[in-house]
Formats: sequence, structure tokens, C-alpha cells
Amino acid sequence: MTIETFIQQYGYAAVLVGTFLEGETVLVIGGFAAHRGYLNFPGVVLAAFAGTLIGDQLYFFLGRRYNDAILKRRPAWAPRIARAGQLIDRHRILVILAFRFLYGLRTVTPFALGMSKVPFRQFLFLNLVGALAWSVVVGAAGYLFGHVLELILEDVRRYEMAIIALLAILGAMLWLFRFIRRRHSGRSER
Repeated sequence: MTIETFIQQYGYAAVLVGTFLEGETVLVIGGFAAHRGYLNFPGVVLAAFAGTLIGDQLYFFLGRRYNDAILKRRPAWAPRIARAGQLIDRHRILVILAFRFLYGLRTVTPFALGMSKVPFRQFLFLNLVGALAWSVVVGAAGYLFGHVLELILEDVRRYEMAIIALLAILGAMLWLFRFIRRRHSGRSER
């Protein structure tokens, strides 16, 4: 199986799972793959929308129902949840619409929103709007990245798999860095 075939067969699923887990990089790669014709842009946006929406709703539910148990297991979240809580108190609607764009608060904010007094329906509606906006903006960034590369490199086709691989490696390294940092900060808290 070639990389092209893999992307065509599993690209939408990868975008859905990646955005569920916090994957801006996956969505940028999906946008780039759409620009190169391996995936279609509306399909990438739809997969990203579904992934991020499901993830955020899950974290909201976990914050609403199991906040104490989860915070005992993840004490490193406490400062970020406190920061998110302050933002929620001052700018609730804006936070719900834009938290995906705030580095370091993407996972904990829906959890903190679940812990707050934000009504479920309000969160759901604003989360739908915010998830759609994020999916379009970040997906379009990947798509435009492909367009810019075409302008810079005359023969993008020759380099496209290397570019996709490089983006995937950078995304994996970023994820690994975040994972190690979270684990380390969690141990130092204990």
C-alpha cells in the first residue's frame, strides 16, 4: 500500500481521530492532502468538525460528572483549569467559541466548562459554531499551505509525500513533547 492509497483510504478517519485527540497538525495535513487532491476539502472539514465536537462534548460531560475523580488523577490540570475558569467567568461566550485556538487550554477548557454553571444547551450550541469555525479555519490553513508551496516549488508533486511525512513527524514530535511535559509535571505535583 502506498502513502497515497493510505491517505485516500484512511485520511478522513485519521482527521476525525486526530481532531478528537487534539490535532491541529492532523487537520493541517488533511487540508494539505485536500489541496493535493487526495481528499476533498469539505470531507476534511466535516471529519474535523465531528472529531473536535465529539471530543469537546466528552470532556464537558466528564467535567460535569467526574471532575473530582479526574482531577485526582491529573493534578497538573489544576492550574490550567483555574486559568480557564477565570476566562469563563469573564468571557463565557467568547471562550466557548474560541478555546480551540488557545494553546494549552484546548483539552481542559471543555472540562472546566463542564465543571462550571454553563448550561448544557448553551455549550452545545456555541460548541457547534466554534467547532465548525475551527475546522474551516485550520483546514483552510493546510489547504493554503499547499497553495503557497505550489507557488514556491514548481514541482510540488515530487516533494508532496516528503512534505506530508515532515508535517506528520513534526506533529508527532509536538504531541510527544506535550505528552512528556504533562507526565513530568504530573509527577512533580505528586
